[in-house]
Order: sequence, then structure tokens, then C-alpha cells
Amino acid sequence: MKTRGTSLNPHNRYQPRVIARSRDGEWYQSEEDEPNPDSIATEVIDERVRSIISRNRSPDVPFDQSINPYRGCEHACIYCFARPTHAYWDMSPGLDFETRLIAKPNADHQLRRELDRPGYTPSPIALGVNTDAYQPIERERRITRSLLEVMLEYRHPVSIITKGALILRDLDLLSELARQGLCSVRISLTTLSNDLKRRMEPRTAAPATRLKVIRQLASAGVPTGIILGPVIPFINDHEIEEILTSAASAGATRASWIMLRLPLELDELFQDWLQRHFPDRAERVLGRIRDLRGGKHNDSQFGRRMTGTGPYAELIRQRFNNRARKLGFSLHASEPLRTDLFRRPGGEQMGLW
Repeated sequence: MKTRGTSLNPHNRYQPRVIARSRDGEWYQSEEDEPNPDSIATEVIDERVRSIISRNRSPDVPFDQSINPYRGCEHACIYCFARPTHAYWDMSPGLDFETRLIAKPNADHQLRRELDRPGYTPSPIALGVNTDAYQPIERERRITRSLLEVMLEYRHPVSIITKGALILRDLDLLSELARQGLCSVRISLTTLSNDLKRRMEPRTAAPATRLKVIRQLASAGVPTGIILGPVIPFINDHEIEEILTSAASAGATRASWIMLRLPLELDELFQDWLQRHFPDRAERVLGRIRDLRGGKHNDSQFGRRMTGTGPYAELIRQRFNNRARKLGFSLHASEPLRTDLFRRPGGEQMGLW
């Protein structure tokens, strides 16, 4: 049976009272009445958004525009850095993040509007960065596919990061975008162990399935790489070389890594997960995290929040880079994508084509 990533539903930092959902859909405030998290059905709320492209100013990520078709993520990865963002919607970064999702059904309409603005200058859009664009609800909602259809129509560059095998459904669009130099994909590959995958990211595709996804994308001509993220001390760090080797054999050509981050409420959630699944090494893991983060569990400073600092961070960097180079991986942050093909269908640029 698929499980949830956490049984905790801590109140968010903007909400003074703890309110959670009961089995019958009502709301409760007593921890004694908390239901089995696996029995809670996923709830999806529609949000009619007024804008869809987010702008990024962080020097730590290789894009300046992104789109997230959904808020919250049913994949339930315990380490997800996006969990604390659920607090902005008066929901918990814990169980709510996995079970109370927000979909943006008018995303494609808003994307057209924003691309049609006279002052818009094309640059690659990263799709599904905060939460996975190919999480399970995409199968029915098809918001991600509708966005890719707009990208293809406008000949707009797009990059995707996902753990979801559902991406293969859209291979027709992705292969055509890639043929024009407009698309790249990164598969998040954190472990080759089915057991660790079930504990750490319970509703994601199996490791072997993700390797199959890499293989099929690469065979279809879609530039495909991996992100090994997060690296978690004493949990998956021993797999670095094997993960890279398996990814290279499947056809991946780019690789990068991210160290575990524990911002805000994620710290409590991750510590609870450690005690439940790895009590024998929990203190070792947390101690190493403090070594990486200047004695704390998190460091939000640009330039070091993705990798940490100190001897262990340097060791991981050397191990990763040495094996990646031997396997022929590019270590550049992103695939170069074309922006010169951009057009507005029916608009002033049609005469050029």
C-alpha cells in the first residue's frame, strides 16, 4: 500500500491554532482524534490564477522563470524543500502538503496572455520546480500537458524536473520541442533502493522506472540529465557513484547534486522521519547536517544553501565530480535552449515564418 510521507501536521508559522482534518472530512483540534494518514484521500482545490510565470532572482538556480501547475505534492517526499510554502495558504507543511493540493486549471490561458504581452522577452521556463508537474493528479487534470502545448505553439524553451513516469505520456510534445532545441528534462534520482524510496518518497516512481524514463526520453532525442538531490548524510550518500553509473547507462548526459536543506517546518518533519525510520543513526545524520550548516540545521545563504560548507561538502563535491567526469557527464547547470524561434501565433511575428 502506498503511504504518506509523514503523519505529522504541524501548524504553520502563520497560524496560532492547530486545525486538522478528520476521517469524515470535518475538522478536529485534538491529537487523540487524528486519523491514519494513509486513510486520508487527496483533496484538490482549484485556483483561478491571475498570473502563472514566477520570476527568480536567486543565483543558486539556473533559471529566471518558472511555472508550477500545482501547489502541494502527492509524491510525499519527506525532504521536500517546498513543504514550508504550504503555510502561505494557511495549510500545514506536513500532511496537508501531501493531501490538500491546489491546481491551476487556467494555467494555459494565463500563459498565453503573458507570452502575448508586447514587452515579453523569451527565456527558458522551468516547469514544476517547486512541486512536481507530473505528480499523480496530473493524470486526470492534464494541466502540465496543456502548458507544453502552449510552449510548442509559441516555440518557447522549457525545462522540466520530475520524478514522475507520467512524463512519458507527453513524449510526443517533448520530442518535437527537443527537435527544435526547445526542451530539456532532468530526472530526480535519489536512490536505487526500493526500500529507501518507499520510506523517503513513497508515492514516486520506482528507481528502475526512473531509469526507464531516462532511457526512453534519451532515445526520443530529448536531452536528459539527473539531479541527485538531496544528498543525505548516512542515508543515500554511499550511492553517489552507483547512481551516476546507472544514469549514464540509461542515457543521461547531464548531472548535478543538491545537499539536504531543512528550512522552517521541514526541520521538525525530517527529524520525526529520521527517528521513525533510522533511529540508530538519527543523531549521526543530524550531527553531520550541523557540520554542513555552521552548527545549525539550515543555512539559507545564497551560494552555500544548496551544497553546504566544510570538509564533508567538499568530499561530496569531489566524489560526484570525479565519477561524473569519468562517465562523460556535462556538469553545466542547464542545457542551452533556443530563444530565437519564439513567435506569437496570429501576431506580428507570423510573417517571419
